[in-house]
Amino acid sequence: MDGIRAASLWAGIKPVNKPDLALIVTDRPAVAAGLFTRNRFQAPPLHVTRRHLRKGRLQAIIINSGNANACTGAQGLRHAEIMARETARLLGVAVTHVAVASTGVIGVPLPIDRIRRALPRLAAALSPTGGRQAARGIMTTDTRPKAVALESRIGGRLIRIGGIAKGGGMVHPNMATMLAFLATDAPLSAPLLRRALAEAADGSFHAITIDDMSTNDLVLCLATGGAGGPALRPGGAAYRQFRLLLTEACHRLALQMVGDAEGGTKIVQITVQGAATPAQARAMAMAVARSPLVKTAMYGEDPNWGRIMAALGASGEAVRERDVSIAFGPVTMVRGGQSAGLAVERRAARVLHDREISVRITVGRGRGRATVWTSDLTDAYVRINAHYRT
Repeated sequence: MDGIRAASLWAGIKPVNKPDLALIVTDRPAVAAGLFTRNRFQAPPLHVTRRHLRKGRLQAIIINSGNANACTGAQGLRHAEIMARETARLLGVAVTHVAVASTGVIGVPLPIDRIRRALPRLAAALSPTGGRQAARGIMTTDTRPKAVALESRIGGRLIRIGGIAKGGGMVHPNMATMLAFLATDAPLSAPLLRRALAEAADGSFHAITIDDMSTNDLVLCLATGGAGGPALRPGGAAYRQFRLLLTEACHRLALQMVGDAEGGTKIVQITVQGAATPAQARAMAMAVARSPLVKTAMYGEDPNWGRIMAALGASGEAVRERDVSIAFGPVTMVRGGQSAGLAVERRAARVLHDREISVRITVGRGRGRATVWTSDLTDAYVRINAHYRT
């Protein structure tokens, strides 16, 4: 996309020679919006970024992986401020136009001197084609980079949206769910971009779960206005088209994260329908998606629908056993809260051999409906997280 450059390199934050410092820069200050984790123990980089976002404009995002700079106290805040200040100095931009993000191990001091030494090389490496490399620079336990690029003709002009993300663990919705950075050349005001990003996240980043919410979750979107023409107006057809395009970009990044979950082998789509409200449907779907017993059953390809029933009943939402039906793919194996028979269960078991699995749950005759996505829970996930620091 014109007007945006990116780069990454190994600064020595990670013990192995893999990119661990990334930079994204726009040619001029861009309209910006962000979503932040609601975890009460927010990492210092988020405090700096939130403060710099108050005027709704950013020109650079500096991101390190391998160290979360979380639970690091006043020193961690100073280090995050140094990252912003040194980046601003090298680029010749206002420090308040620099966002900071970190991801990795919690509770370990950030090796700020290594970052400072690497920043001049990083700035010199900025390139219009550096987005894919930046996607590698923000990875932690990810096995592959996550990126998206979309375009659509909106309001008589070609609008582009690009983005990168990371996340394979510590992913659970509550305002954001990982690190994701998006950019568009659409012309928008800061309030309208914030609205569009919040709406796009609701059906994408907020609808996936792998395990727990992180201290460092952050989504940022920059709008350069490079497509030209008048700014999009709230309520207009062009804005609605843009919001759909942004939602699709976020959705694709979200599913890439679920597909690369730590140790994961399955992408599980869970739809709850027939609830009294969409919020009730979302709560029930998320209760099923978060259940370790459901997730391990998906891994074992075991159509153990009793685990889904238990998760629904534990969701805290009003639901009657006799109103529940459960289908795995095209096979309805539970009607009226009871098994449709062993022969049907055997057919359902075959559905679970697929990498992508659809679970449809009907809980009544209401109009509330919600879909969420999760991964399976494997022995590889346990190994990765049992030895994450060692």
